[in-house]
Amino acid sequence: IKLNQEKCFGKIFNFERMERFLAIVTLFSLANDSVSFTPPGSHHIVIHSTTKLNSIPTPIDTLTSGLASICRLPRGVTVSNDATRISNEEQPVLKQLFDIENDVECRKVRERITELDLNVVAVIPASPSARAVTDSDYEYAMPAKGKELPVLVVVDASKTKLTLSGSKQILEYLDDKFNVEPQVLKEETTKETILRVANTYGNYVASFLRIGRGKNVCGAAGPLAPRPDEPLVLYDYSGNQFSRLVREVLMELDLVYELRSVGKGSPRREEMAKETDGSTQCPYLMDPNTGVSIKESKAIIKYLYDSYALYTPPPELLEFASNNILFPIKPLVAILAKLQAGSGGSDEETFQKTLDEAEKEIKKEVASAPVVVYSYDLSPFTPETRAIFEKMNVAFEEISLGKEWMPGFISEGGSEKRAALLRMTGQSSLPHIFVGGKSIGGLYTGSPGLIPSLEQGVFMDLLEEANKSGGAKAVEKTPTDEIRSAPKEEEIIIGENKATKKIASTMMIEEE
Repeated sequence: IKLNQEKCFGKIFNFERMERFLAIVTLFSLANDSVSFTPPGSHHIVIHSTTKLNSIPTPIDTLTSGLASICRLPRGVTVSNDATRISNEEQPVLKQLFDIENDVECRKVRERITELDLNVVAVIPASPSARAVTDSDYEYAMPAKGKELPVLVVVDASKTKLTLSGSKQILEYLDDKFNVEPQVLKEETTKETILRVANTYGNYVASFLRIGRGKNVCGAAGPLAPRPDEPLVLYDYSGNQFSRLVREVLMELDLVYELRSVGKGSPRREEMAKETDGSTQCPYLMDPNTGVSIKESKAIIKYLYDSYALYTPPPELLEFASNNILFPIKPLVAILAKLQAGSGGSDEETFQKTLDEAEKEIKKEVASAPVVVYSYDLSPFTPETRAIFEKMNVAFEEISLGKEWMPGFISEGGSEKRAALLRMTGQSSLPHIFVGGKSIGGLYTGSPGLIPSLEQGVFMDLLEEANKSGGAKAVEKTPTDEIRSAPKEEEIIIGENKATKKIASTMMIEEE
């Protein structure tokens, strides 16, 4: 159906309509993410699962990933009619694809792989910190370091092994092998020009919409993280917004996976339906190491963190708040901490003695266990700290200074301890973590902070030293801790040839 150009662009680029749509979706997302609040003094206690705050996809993630897919339409969604089908014997085998998920050049190659309905034996994370780049003895080490990404290793019909680098070389090879007809140069219409430019810049916009995700290996994939013996298997197509969320985490956890393309129109969807009891919904993950098969991105990502990460990274929003909102007002918070504890009064000497007593108590407390955490009950950083330690099976003693630092919320003596922590370490914000009696700061900030210490690989050294010193006693988990760390109910269904693990939790509705 031919449409008048002006009418067509009016429908495509109606920014006022798009603005209203985004406002509605954002409000809906915030409403779904709201957390109930219990005022001080209330007898009703609500314990929220820390999973909601972790890096499990939120409606905002789904929205931005969906917009990234829109920016690339119609690329990477449907098996192309332009590609001349060749027999299986003539098809090249894509052995290895060294890839970065949120990279504009790598995205072009993944889209073409979907359109040509190809499989990749091993998709390998290739960020600068990935094992494929840093470890030459690694089974999946990059064959040609310093080459332009992506890098594709293929074996053609004559059993010749080729290593191609850069999207231009890879796309030319694939188009030649599959006899993709080259575009005939002709004078472009206004519509074609706009669509071509939009397609080019849409690639960069897609990366911007998912900035910070799928680009680097995270600290949770450190040397002590469990590693699968065999690559995972992912049924996927490049343009799927939910598949993108899974691929980002596979990249960040440095996990190799076999890609089975199931773009729209792919005959491989019949194979997928047999594995999934009739469903062709993407993404779909199979783990040959555990016999587990999972659909829906939220469940898959939770499984990946639970199985192959040292800890589930906290949401990026908390890191942004810590670095860009809380850090600049740190001097003001320090002044308020002193004033709240009694500084500036008529008897400064008494104030200093009070801090001396609080400091003695803190030193006694931090020597009582290898890991001690001072916390506020209502701080969003507190449950994330707990979740990390519980995932890593690190015993810790938590000392609460109240619900928050404001008057009426902080516990008796909490103001004095907060000011004493400031004098001792230069940091008054909570949570505040001590390992072996030494301060490492909060979740993100301090010396150097929990997340930075994990990413730098120093936290486990500090913990080992604390356990060896013998000066701190082991901490047993309390009943409350057991409730916090209790896993969600799971149902395992074992079939004749596969095991399917269904995780009982609220899932987003995903469509093809």
